[in-house]
Amino acid sequence: MNVTDTETTPDQLHVDVEATLRSRLPKKYSRFIPDFAVRWLERTICQDELNGILDRTRGKKGAEFCNAVLEDLGITYSVNGDTNLPVSGRAVFVSNHPLGALDGIAMIDFIAKRYGSDVKFVVNDILMAVKPLDNVFLPVNKHGKQSRLSSSGIDTCLAGDSPVIIFPAGLVSRKQKEGIKDLNWQKMFINKAIQSQRDIIPIHFGGRNSSFFYNFAKLRTKLRLKFNIEMIYLPREIFRSRGARFDITVGKPIQWQSLAGGAKAAAEASRIKEIVYRLKQE
Repeated sequence: MNVTDTETTPDQLHVDVEATLRSRLPKKYSRFIPDFAVRWLERTICQDELNGILDRTRGKKGAEFCNAVLEDLGITYSVNGDTNLPVSGRAVFVSNHPLGALDGIAMIDFIAKRYGSDVKFVVNDILMAVKPLDNVFLPVNKHGKQSRLSSSGIDTCLAGDSPVIIFPAGLVSRKQKEGIKDLNWQKMFINKAIQSQRDIIPIHFGGRNSSFFYNFAKLRTKLRLKFNIEMIYLPREIFRSRGARFDITVGKPIQWQSLAGGAKAAAEASRIKEIVYRLKQE
C-alpha cells in the first residue's frame, strides 16, 4: 500500500497497478512496459490481498482502521512497561521501525487505546495516499517546496494536546553487523520536543522482516543502487506476519528540559536510539 498509488472511489480505496502506470506513463506504457512485468508487480505487492483488506475494512478511518486491519490479519501485541506511560498523551512517542507497515499500524492502535483516537503520526508525505489514515498522518516533505508548510503543520499539532508518534529513522530497519537495527535517527524529533515542551517516550517495537527482505536490501546496496527497490516487497511482509504477536516495550519518559538541542541534537537523537534498543534487553 505504501509502494503504489491507489485509485479512490466514493465508497472504497483500491490498489490498481495497471491503472496507475497508465495514468502516470501514458506515452510509455504500451510501448515499454510489457504485460508480464505489470502482472509480476501486481503479485509482488500482493495487490489482490491488499484490496481484500481494504474491502473488508471499508468505511473505517484512523485508529479504527488500524484496529480492523490487525483483527483481519489476526495480529496481536503485548505491552511491557506500560506503567511508564504518562497520564497525559501530550508527549512525543518515538520507536524503532522494524517492519515497514504493521509496526506503525500497531503503534497507532496502541496509543489510541490509551489516549483516544486523536493520535497523530509524522510520516513521509507519500503515505498521504493511504486515505484511511490521512486524518492521522502528519506529512513531511523532505525535499520539495512544501517542506516549510509541512513543518508548520507539525508545529501546530505539537502545540496542541494530541499524542504524536514518530519513527525517527524514517526508513525500515536493515540488517547490520549488530543485527537488525534502524539506520541513523534524524534529529528533528529532539528539536520539536524541546520547542513544544513535550517529554519523549522511548518505545521498542519487537519484530523483524524476512531474511529475503534484508538480503535483497543488502544486494541492492552492494550494487550501489540508490532507489530502495526492496520496498516493493513490504506488502509481502505484511501478509507473512499473519497471526503474529509482537512485543512493545515502553521506557521511562525523558523530560524535555533534559534534552540537548541545536548543534547537539544529532548526538541526542543517537543517545535516545540506544535507549530504545536497550529496552529490548531489559
